[in-house]
Amino acid sequence: MLVATVIGAVATARLGVWQLDRAAQKESLQQSRDTRALLPTLEASMLADTLDAAADQHDRRTVVRGHWITSATVFLDNRQMEGRPGFFVVTPLQLADSSSAVLIQRGWAPRDAMDRTRVPGLPDDAAEVTVKGHIAPPPGRLYDFAGTASGPIRQNLDMGAYAKEFSLSLKPLSVVQDADGAPQDGLSRQWTRPDVGIQKHYGYAFQWFALCALMTGLYVWFQLIRPRLRPKPRA
Repeated sequence: MLVATVIGAVATARLGVWQLDRAAQKESLQQSRDTRALLPTLEASMLADTLDAAADQHDRRTVVRGHWITSATVFLDNRQMEGRPGFFVVTPLQLADSSSAVLIQRGWAPRDAMDRTRVPGLPDDAAEVTVKGHIAPPPGRLYDFAGTASGPIRQNLDMGAYAKEFSLSLKPLSVVQDADGAPQDGLSRQWTRPDVGIQKHYGYAFQWFALCALMTGLYVWFQLIRPRLRPKPRA
């Protein structure tokens, strides 16, 4: 019993320490993201061309100019904003004075409850536009039963296949468009800040330490204290 208790207590305590270490890593990540968000705005010519360089630019502010490639607009299904189901609308922007394009997460649109194949209409603006926002990874992936899809409505977007499909030279990142300064196009841009999960690790750490304390306490009570509280048999 003593050996089993020691092994269990050491294991759960170690797991609690590991979760605290994970929380510290996430706090460092969050601090790094906050710091990048305060750095000077990046011009389009400074956008990364490789995945490693793009990761160092995530969360930084940027302003890009160019023309919408409206034929490549995609509506990512089953995306929520403020608890409502709908689409994330993404369109590549052909950068001015460049052969490259960058994927713009333009905003969110509600889904038609009566017709799931219906997508909202967007202004067909052929003029040069200016987009303000922050750099982010491409839209996150959801579980997709059908795999790779085509057409305007898709569950996920594979950047490599998407670029090949529309013959685009895409930057390995995306720009999340700000609500400030955006056109009145019917899209919502109440973006939520991604949660790196710091509190989750603190919660797990508490559970492991509580389990460690419980095992230790039960052993002390049943093996050490309770036997001494039993009345001794009379001679």
